Amino acid sequence: MSGGRYEWWLASLGRTIVWARLHVHESGVADVFDSDGNTLVYDSEDTARAMLMDAEFVAFDGLDEDDALARGFSLAEIAPPQGLTEDSLRPRMVQQLGSRA
Repeated sequence: MSGGRYEWWLASLGRTIVWARLHVHESGVADVFDSDGNTLVYDSEDTARAMLMDAEFVAFDGLDEDDALARGFSLAEIAPPQGLTEDSLRPRMVQQLGSRA
């Protein structure tokens, strides 16, 4: 991964978590790697964040347990995808959680 800062964002639909990775480059340009394996480029971090929020994504780092439970899952159930390349991340960008007992 190149320089800059990375943040994980998520959206939830029932027991399905959809991840997106925001990358803010040192130049100020931002891109979002989405669950379809696309990298969408934006002119600024603010524009990229607005796009994510419009799509009902929330910043993973900003979630607390109450927020997670309101969305139907526990923070203990999830973690951002891990992978060395975008190709290895792509199949992990949608996470199906187990059913609740």
